[in-house]
Amino acid sequence: MEGEINSFIKVWIASITSLCYCYFIVSHIPRGIIRLLSLLPIIYLFIILPFNLHSFHLGGPTSFYLVWLANFKLLLFSFDHGPLSSSSSHSHPPNSLLHFISIALLPIMVKQDPPPQTPPNTKNNTDPPPQIATRVHRSALLAIKALLLAMVIRIYDYRQHLDPNVILALYCCHVYLGIELTLAISAVPVRAMLGLELEPQFHEPYLATSLQDFWGRRWNLMVTSIVRPTVYHPIRHVSTGILGRKWAPVPAILTTFLVSGLMHEIIFFYLTRVSPTWEVTWFFVLHGICTAAEVVAKKVLTGRWQLHRAVSGPLTVGFVAVTGVWLFLPQMMRNGVDLKAIGEYSILVDFVSDKLYWLKDSL
Repeated sequence: MEGEINSFIKVWIASITSLCYCYFIVSHIPRGIIRLLSLLPIIYLFIILPFNLHSFHLGGPTSFYLVWLANFKLLLFSFDHGPLSSSSSHSHPPNSLLHFISIALLPIMVKQDPPPQTPPNTKNNTDPPPQIATRVHRSALLAIKALLLAMVIRIYDYRQHLDPNVILALYCCHVYLGIELTLAISAVPVRAMLGLELEPQFHEPYLATSLQDFWGRRWNLMVTSIVRPTVYHPIRHVSTGILGRKWAPVPAILTTFLVSGLMHEIIFFYLTRVSPTWEVTWFFVLHGICTAAEVVAKKVLTGRWQLHRAVSGPLTVGFVAVTGVWLFLPQMMRNGVDLKAIGEYSILVDFVSDKLYWLKDSL
């Protein structure tokens, strides 16, 4: 455990140092191919760094942050687009080295400034400001989800007595709760040090009423925010000249889901270190086809027929869960990644306990 933590620290020191080069040198190179060429060594470094990590809870997020999010942001930065660009449309472009590094390496997106509104009459208003109320609400929800995750992990102790389908249902909950809480924890330092208001990373995906709603507005919005400018918008722009504005979203959706599937396949390779079986890619290809079909159906049936959310909601979440069990989870289970992840929780508890006892004895 201690050796893995040391490797983790070295990986992130190398990543931060690389971003210093990008901030102080690359940002002064004219945008375009020359800037892209100057960034290629950093992109390559971010690809190989996660190979130094072997644990699920350190290696998984690191490969996601560096290989996917950071590299896609650097590709946009090459052409002076995206959240790292000082001339971007974002309301808070990076204005310091710490800001630049945080945006590049972490799964965060700065909240856009809302349009100016007429100040409310606060003479007799004792309600907290909306931003504070929203923050308290999200913190409470995260606390509940952390408790639910702890319960799921505790239930694993009795897995030998559980039906296999119950275990698969627990895995689905574990994937969702684990990813959301990991991303939320990653954003804490930025909120504390920079005081930035951040966009939500998830938006209660279990309330989705369609696949378009689930993937586009609720699930892992950090991925959505980076694949839109890097994949979806360019493909839609090209497709508009060929298919017209009405049908251009279809190939853009299909390509975006294909790229997402391939990136997940790469992250799975870091976790398993075995050749891919492409089930994860097919999971996203299937969802891309179904989402595109849903978009087409909405265009054709606009105003004529629509499922009630009480029906469409369970159908959407059920479809994601069933296809996830069919295509997403098997690759992890086949290579023991699920058992490895569960086992790391007890290792973490023992490690923290040992450190606390050592600290107590030293005092």
